[in-house]
Amino acid sequence: MTVEPRSEGAELTEAAWQRLDPRVLAVFPLRQAGALIPVVVVLLITGQGQGGWQLLAALVPVLVVLGIGVTRWATVRYRVGEERVEMRGGLIHREQRSLRRDRVRTVDLRANPAHRIFGLTVVEIGTGSSSTKEGRLSLDAVPVAEGERLRARLLSRSSSTDPSTVSSAATSPAAGSSRLDPTLGQRGIEVARLHASWLRYAPLTGSGLVAVGAIVGTAFRIASDAGLDLTSWVTVQIAGDELTAVPLWMEIAVLALVVLGMAGLGSLVIYLEGWWGYRLTREPDDTLRLRRGLLTTRSLSVEQGRLRGAEVAEPLLLRLVGGARCAAITTGLDAKTSNRGALLPPAPIAEAHRVAAAALQLTDPSSGTDAPLVRHPPAALRRRLTRALLPAAAVALLAWGLHDTVSWLDWAWPGALLLLPLAALLAADRYRNLGHALRPDCLVISQGSLIRRRVALQRRGIIGWQLRQSPPQRWAGLATLDAVTAAGAGHYSVVDVPLARAVDLVDQVNPGLLPTG
Repeated sequence: MTVEPRSEGAELTEAAWQRLDPRVLAVFPLRQAGALIPVVVVLLITGQGQGGWQLLAALVPVLVVLGIGVTRWATVRYRVGEERVEMRGGLIHREQRSLRRDRVRTVDLRANPAHRIFGLTVVEIGTGSSSTKEGRLSLDAVPVAEGERLRARLLSRSSSTDPSTVSSAATSPAAGSSRLDPTLGQRGIEVARLHASWLRYAPLTGSGLVAVGAIVGTAFRIASDAGLDLTSWVTVQIAGDELTAVPLWMEIAVLALVVLGMAGLGSLVIYLEGWWGYRLTREPDDTLRLRRGLLTTRSLSVEQGRLRGAEVAEPLLLRLVGGARCAAITTGLDAKTSNRGALLPPAPIAEAHRVAAAALQLTDPSSGTDAPLVRHPPAALRRRLTRALLPAAAVALLAWGLHDTVSWLDWAWPGALLLLPLAALLAADRYRNLGHALRPDCLVISQGSLIRRRVALQRRGIIGWQLRQSPPQRWAGLATLDAVTAAGAGHYSVVDVPLARAVDLVDQVNPGLLPTG
């Protein structure tokens, strides 16, 4: 139970307690029914099991959930006062939770197909606390219009009373600033929307492999519970016989093509379900609002005052075709519900930089994640070559040393020599992507190879610095500078930068912080 103490200025007139919408009584069993459909289909097709008794046993959980839904609707109450949002409920275990309105940071709306059928939504109210349970209230479910009204009311109140949400544009020097004036009409406008051409990036996200694995695993589990042996099906046996009649390399190629085709199709389905109807807008309350979803709709709000930066990530497959992702670096977001702060689906790299700049209210992407970088010295390249080539050489030597005792290494160990040029290419790519830039509003950091990341961290969001040097770095005259922030990963590192440059960066961002002389 979470109850925050009331302040001396508590409401004189208490708001009325409200129930959840009665249509929630239909939502609970409908949501659970979807999980039973595969079992019922298998039972009807195969005719195995114990007939009606087994089907009745499968329906018992739905009846239990229906009872829970009735209890929840009958006991849960909520109210939004001038200072607090409160919720209480429970039949056996009574619970009352209360959040101060000036601490509310996020009000997100989510509706799965069952909610959408009945015009309901789940309202997630968060304070940005590191504890998800203690810092959030969930109203499941309220009418969509009521959810929109709660979102507008709570975010308007929190943004107007919280000093941390005041834009830095009012306090930062005007000279050389690249930040947009919030009064120039970008409030309430569309920042980005989904384009059909972006679907070409879906098969390169890798999510399809996970989806195919989950579907196959679930199918085998359900079949096993129903007493079926999928490997005994005639079609599977015929396919297996056909594959054994062809050379091994052809078997591998066919299986690879099948897996890649299924993975590509699965990735496309996941992309469409997750990002259908995507729109990113700047609302009148100065929040970035992201709407997306085909079956389950999601609405995520990012409060501008809590935004500390933006990240553009380019996984290797996306980078090969000019694609990237964009995410917000902000406090107060639950990584699971916010998809790690994603602001954009996989899209062209130029669009990712543009959205990152718009999120940070910058006039030009070159003032943020697309800024020209300062390259790091050749000593940084030597460090990457050393760290990549030494393990590759060790593996090759080990394979050569054991080829007399391990039979399959007789033909495999020469392949280990290929690790050396691959390691050198990886090290060169890591160095090519290494760099940083200091802009009027942001510190830009770039690094990575398999996933190249560019982070634009707002200078006002940097709350501390950490300077680190390992023994090899000291010998090379290099250092790692960590910019500490209260958002995202907590710190972002400028790796293998000259020590003098690291000190200069700290002095430019926070003049007078370091002692002189």
